[in-house]
Amino acid sequence: MRARTAVLCSVADQGVAALTNILVLVVAARLSTVADFARFSAVYLVFSVLLGVSGAYTGQPLVLRRGASDQTRGSCRSAVAFTLLVSAAVGGPLAAVCAVLPGETARALTMLGLVLPVVLAQDTARYAFATLHAQHMALAADTLRLVCVLGALAAQPQGTPAARLVIVWGLSALPALLFSAVALHRRTAGTPVLLKPLLRKGHLGRRFVIEFGVGNATSQLSVLGLGTVGNPLLVGALRGATTLFGPLNVLFTSATGFGPPLLGRLATERLRVRATAALAALLALTAAGWATVLALLPASAGRHLLGDTWPTAAALLPATGSQYTAMAVGTCGLLALRLLDPRTTLGIQVVFSLASVAFLTGGYLIGGVPGAAWGLCLGSVCKAAATWTRVARLTRRDRPGHAPVSATAVGSGP
Repeated sequence: MRARTAVLCSVADQGVAALTNILVLVVAARLSTVADFARFSAVYLVFSVLLGVSGAYTGQPLVLRRGASDQTRGSCRSAVAFTLLVSAAVGGPLAAVCAVLPGETARALTMLGLVLPVVLAQDTARYAFATLHAQHMALAADTLRLVCVLGALAAQPQGTPAARLVIVWGLSALPALLFSAVALHRRTAGTPVLLKPLLRKGHLGRRFVIEFGVGNATSQLSVLGLGTVGNPLLVGALRGATTLFGPLNVLFTSATGFGPPLLGRLATERLRVRATAALAALLALTAAGWATVLALLPASAGRHLLGDTWPTAAALLPATGSQYTAMAVGTCGLLALRLLDPRTTLGIQVVFSLASVAFLTGGYLIGGVPGAAWGLCLGSVCKAAATWTRVARLTRRDRPGHAPVSATAVGSGP
């Protein structure tokens, strides 16, 4: 595929995947009672965590591979097989334990355990297509899944219990998984399935799972904690403000998840860093422009989007918009580090995730909810500065006789 087409397909694919998650919750909310929707949301949250762990352990190291060798194609095949086996090993006991527990939530978790291999393997196939420079196939599979899941859920009667919604949602991914399996088989036939490299000590997925846990858990838990012991308005205000920047999250996820195969097409390390810097500037301008558009929205339009939460969320738009502009730069900095030396990102993620919690708490103590938002912004600015400082050091480092560090060299897969 041409690079421009691949970029468009990657962004569109991530947008379709995000839209699927949003519409699933919307349809489930319309079909369920309040109690059943709460159960479905809790189960979906469990799935979201497992999905993030699976992507970090299997998908992100996979997309760092370069070239179209038999080894790379075998890695794609092995990654999907590994996801199927591990998700079955996790989902089976989950279903067995929850099956003997009372309550509707336990029944819904039982259904999640049964469909876990289907939904996680289909997601890993997306990373495999990106690695093989077949982003259009990932887009086709996710579009098929979107159509199937909406059709299956829409056919359910009003008042459908959470357990039934979960099993219908999970099984609706089967057509997309079968489509992905056939398409991948055509591209990887004849290559061996090697699972041991995915379990060895040097596998990058272990580090990326820690990064996922630290990066996502610390900020979420700190906001919830301050909302519990301090002002409950903090949670709703920050959540409302960040919801408005959802489209940017799609772009950031596309960059980190599917950018490496595209940037890997460039011939030299210096060209890849320059392209990543240009991407950082583009995403930062996009974030600033989106924040400006939101700030200029009439109050009536804002209330239509967020209801009564709009006034408090609107007051945080300058801070949140600045935060997302800094996040754009930091996200691309981490992407550049993944291309230069994937082992350098863990320390930055841990240190600056904890620093963001400190800035959030300090900002709240000094300036209330707006102060907390500016604290998060400061954390993102510091993280962006640290990532690009590390990128500059790595690119200036004189390493005669040594090849650039790559995911293959550090044991990201077979």
